[in-house]
Amino acid sequence: MNQILVTKKLYITPELKRKKKIYKIDFFLSIFLLIVLISVYIYAEYDRNKSEEVSQDILEEMQVANTTPEMVEEDTTVAKDDKVLVIVLDDEEEDEEEEIIPENQEPENNIINNDTQIQSVVKSSVAGYNYTSKATISIPQIGINYPILEGETGTAEETDALLKVSPCKFWGPEINEIGNYCIVGHNYRNSKFFSKVPTLSVGDTFTISEASGRVVTYKIYDKYTVEPKNVSCTSQLTKGKKEVTLITCTDNSEYRVIVKAREEK
Repeated sequence: MNQILVTKKLYITPELKRKKKIYKIDFFLSIFLLIVLISVYIYAEYDRNKSEEVSQDILEEMQVANTTPEMVEEDTTVAKDDKVLVIVLDDEEEDEEEEIIPENQEPENNIINNDTQIQSVVKSSVAGYNYTSKATISIPQIGINYPILEGETGTAEETDALLKVSPCKFWGPEINEIGNYCIVGHNYRNSKFFSKVPTLSVGDTFTISEASGRVVTYKIYDKYTVEPKNVSCTSQLTKGKKEVTLITCTDNSEYRVIVKAREEK
């Protein structure tokens, strides 16, 4: 018995043409969106790397005048005449400003530490917001060494702009003084800025070094997460002790990671 193979002819209907066109549009749209996402990611990484470079440049500027009193006597004309050399580094000016100020005269916009003869303060601006940097934070466990920026106004817009450059003072007293000095930094989910702060543990230590030369070591005694609008971690009730609070986001940006540390004596 012979078998007769019958093949059906496929007719391209208007509906089939319409679906085929939609599939093509969806395909090219997906490719376009993928390219856009990749471009955004590359630009974001480039921007973060540039911010890292700016932060490290500030750090280098702060170290320009980080010399010992002995070096001051050798390399400058400052003699033992009860005078102090104050060096201010300002990105908005071409040259460094050097001014010799008598001990009984208060220098403008600078605080002289009695334990040192030299102080370097970096002043500049980001996106139109002025800032100063008088100290650095170093956390060897996670490879952090950044300047701490302080804006002039403390507004949210100012802080957002400065955070793109380096960790910033968020709230609290003067650096390394009694009270709760709060520092906020971005979590970029890589190794930059405060991205690795959530990995710190109770017992870990870090240092805050002032431009004047004073260094204070802090030991972590607590770590927890809070809602973004919860600012209870900024409380200044420290029972007369020096504390530092590190603030950043969780990896999914839904909560804030709070790391509390106290001066280690």
